[in-house]
Amino acid sequence: MLIAQLSVAGEGDLYPLPPPDDSVNIDQTALDEFLAGQSNLPWVVFRAAHRAANFPALPARARAVLAALARTVDANRPYAAIFARRELLTGRAMQSMRTFYRSLDDLEAAGLIERVPQKRFGTAGLFGRAYLHLTEKSAIVLGYMSPLSETQSSDTQSPARQLSATPFDESASLDAETPSALGHSFSPPCVTVADGAIYKDLFPKNQKRQPGELPADLQRLLSLGFRQFLIFKLMREAKAQAKLLSDVVEATWEHLRNAKRPISYLRALLRSPVDFGHQIRAKRLAAERLAEEKAQAANIDATVLQCAGHVFIDIANTRLITISSTADSISVHDYREARPRVSTGQWTVAFVAALNAREVVRATSDQVTAFRLKCENNHAVQPKGTETTVQAIPRTRTSTINNRLNEMKKMLRATCAGVSLDTREARLAESSGQGSKVNA
Repeated sequence: MLIAQLSVAGEGDLYPLPPPDDSVNIDQTALDEFLAGQSNLPWVVFRAAHRAANFPALPARARAVLAALARTVDANRPYAAIFARRELLTGRAMQSMRTFYRSLDDLEAAGLIERVPQKRFGTAGLFGRAYLHLTEKSAIVLGYMSPLSETQSSDTQSPARQLSATPFDESASLDAETPSALGHSFSPPCVTVADGAIYKDLFPKNQKRQPGELPADLQRLLSLGFRQFLIFKLMREAKAQAKLLSDVVEATWEHLRNAKRPISYLRALLRSPVDFGHQIRAKRLAAERLAEEKAQAANIDATVLQCAGHVFIDIANTRLITISSTADSISVHDYREARPRVSTGQWTVAFVAALNAREVVRATSDQVTAFRLKCENNHAVQPKGTETTVQAIPRTRTSTINNRLNEMKKMLRATCAGVSLDTREARLAESSGQGSKVNA
């Protein structure tokens, strides 16, 4: 219509058109240049993406997806699983999700990729992941594998076929791992664990898992009505209180077993400021000491039984020790004494200690003869005149002794009469004074 033209309506001068804004185009061009220079692909990957984009037997959408797969696959392992989300592949291929699935169908029909069916995890009952794999044809086309190497390894199966049991989730594929270096010197990816909520490692090495069985010293709590998970929870509560549940149960087991509400009682014990670990250590130390004493006593009894009926002598040849045949008494004969002394008390400890210290040894017949000769010589050399000197001491009483004996007799008589000595002397003095007056 001519009436709508500016030259006819004449509105060009009254309402001029806005000048063209080239700033938007300039900004978009700069952004495209920045994004184009952002990725620096190795030559092997760049060649594979170029061959995929110019593969004449595929439609344009399939070539774009094949180029995206060529950029994502590991060049050292072209048959390995392609770790890539659908969002990454659709972004690199610049396609929608429906077009992406149509392109996968085209690639699969051309024999360039293998799509492993999705499977379930038997233990969890969830759908697993599914991966995409390149075929031998696509690896040769992209330049990752040469026909010579394919003929040499014709007897080996493709890793994609060996990994055919790995599932692929159509609703959620795995995260992408873009290789950092390709070719013969291509290094494996630095990241081996996928990120995200549903792309996590199913078998982590450092996962904190609850043990399957209770400790041996806590299994007795099951007889008191404790559940297994409750015991694990109480172990965490005890750790928060800087205690060990094993120490608390060991120290208070008798009271805990007789409690009406053992669960509440045990939690109250965990909140108490008592150091149950110290109690357990003290009990263990006492038990160890008791065990050591018993072992030492048994060792002493065994040693004494071995020495029963034997004769021993000290290293100075001054004492002759004889053990009874029943090992219940010991006789010690010193050379300075005429007769030996017999002991039936706690003599075993001192005897075994002297025997272990080599202070007492088993006596031979020559040593016994020499000891008896030493005893006879010691008795023969006695100081003469000892008894005559003792008998020559005079036994006469002096005046001092007589006066003291008289005072003791007076005190004894006064005590038997029930009168004190001072009162009796006063009465005697009065009677003696009256007698003198009468005589006068």
